[in-house]
Amino acid sequence: MNTREIRSLLKLIDEFDVAEFELERDGVRLRILRGGVDSPPEPAAPAVQEAPPVETAPAEPVPTPENLHVFTAPMVGTYYSSPKPDADTFVQVGSTIREGDTLCIIEAMKIFNQIESDVDGQIVRILVENGQPVEYGEPLFEIRT
Repeated sequence: MNTREIRSLLKLIDEFDVAEFELERDGVRLRILRGGVDSPPEPAAPAVQEAPPVETAPAEPVPTPENLHVFTAPMVGTYYSSPKPDADTFVQVGSTIREGDTLCIIEAMKIFNQIESDVDGQIVRILVENGQPVEYGEPLFEIRT
């Protein structure tokens, strides 16, 4: 678990006003309590060392044509391109879509949210991979309107 994942979890916990959250993955246990001091603290889990972050040059913004709409993630979660692992994807490059059509699913705290298009158009590019964690505001699709 890296700091980016922990920050994403903290944003979700704050957004949904969760009082208590616990996660255990790969031998690392994370427990977050909000609001009260009535509970005694749990013994700390052993610290996990992470590799130092690799510095990269900031990406230069790519100019987009006026008829190209960049659809961004409305929430933090995990991106899924289809309703089930063995099902067809909701959209693919070249798909014609209408406002309100389902583009993908974003799972947040075990809730699967169908994400709908806010424009009519055609999918030009899909910018994320199936199963990839996404941040709020992260570009997901380029749609020619």
